[in-house]
Amino acid sequence: MRLLISTGEVSGDLQGSLLVEALKREAARRSLRLELVALGGPRMKAAGAELIADTAKLGAIGLWEVLPYVLPTLRVQSRLDKYLKKTPPDAVVLIDYMGPNIRLGNKLRRLQPDIPIAYYIAPQEWAWRLGDGGTTDLIGFTDRILAIFKAEADFYSNRGGNVIWVGHPMLDTLKPLPKRSDALKKLGIQNDQKLLLVLPASRTQELRYLMPTLVKASAALQKRDPSIKVLIPAGLAHFEGLINKTLKDQRVDGKVIPASQTDALKPYLYAAADLALGKSGTVNMELALNGVPQIVGYKVGRLTAFLARKILRFHVDHISPVNLLLEERLLPELVQDEFTSESLVELAIPLLENHQTRSLMLDGYRRLRERLGATGVTDRAAKEILDLVSK
Repeated sequence: MRLLISTGEVSGDLQGSLLVEALKREAARRSLRLELVALGGPRMKAAGAELIADTAKLGAIGLWEVLPYVLPTLRVQSRLDKYLKKTPPDAVVLIDYMGPNIRLGNKLRRLQPDIPIAYYIAPQEWAWRLGDGGTTDLIGFTDRILAIFKAEADFYSNRGGNVIWVGHPMLDTLKPLPKRSDALKKLGIQNDQKLLLVLPASRTQELRYLMPTLVKASAALQKRDPSIKVLIPAGLAHFEGLINKTLKDQRVDGKVIPASQTDALKPYLYAAADLALGKSGTVNMELALNGVPQIVGYKVGRLTAFLARKILRFHVDHISPVNLLLEERLLPELVQDEFTSESLVELAIPLLENHQTRSLMLDGYRRLRERLGATGVTDRAAKEILDLVSK
């Protein structure tokens, strides 16, 4: 059986790799010979998928911000078209990566209508609105939607979709964290120091719009409290040089964690971190489930922001999946003009100084955990996918 898995960006590559491993386990249980081909990244390749193209670096949010990726994306689509004509898969699994995957799903349904299509980690249409409430036509081209949020499952089910709520895949990655003292030693930080974790980007555009402000806030917090140490996981290897330069320019006592070391060091980073400053996205859920207090920010170009608000009438109540799921503003969110170093510092101080704000956030994390389902998420998803193909 040949499955095509399509995803992009750093987070998609991570979730894709976990699904690849689960599909291999389920195939072995069924004594099924399985071939996995993918649009993905190095994590999926390491997990055992054959890459048609590397899409981990292809990702942007915005209208003008996507322009540098148009030609690379078209080349990937051309390569995929040739592959599909030559060796059509038995089924297709789409993971996140909304724009390209929506286009791929519609195209496949039109040209190869008999191929089953599953969507895992679907667009969060239950949370955002465009204009008068328009949505994608995801239900029209999917045979099964594997929802990671209960609200997502209800949204698509109420509109006629074939939906299974599998739970949030981050649950499967949770492991006991090391003791804080051991984590600090591993990271080269003294016991009397505080660790500020800065998480600026999984996309190139985010380095441009987010990193300078995050690093400037880090510098201000260090000036106020010299015991603060700053660590920044690079996200992608080609981010490392620019992040190092920004730290140096802002005179921040900090260190960049190379992309090649980030996964191995994550448990130590989470065990040691007193606070994280970062972007909105999957990382918010990961930090929350590992008990790291955080402040969330996001920013796009001014023209993109204007067009999204005034012309497209894009609206979302919260930008962080943690707040979306809890339906409350547990995590502070700073968007566009609100995203300043001064605002970050003002919000960071009580969280760093063990104020009641910190306890309230950690209590909210416990409530969040209760809404994410049970462990075994990727195994349930893999079973549903192989059941779909075996029908």
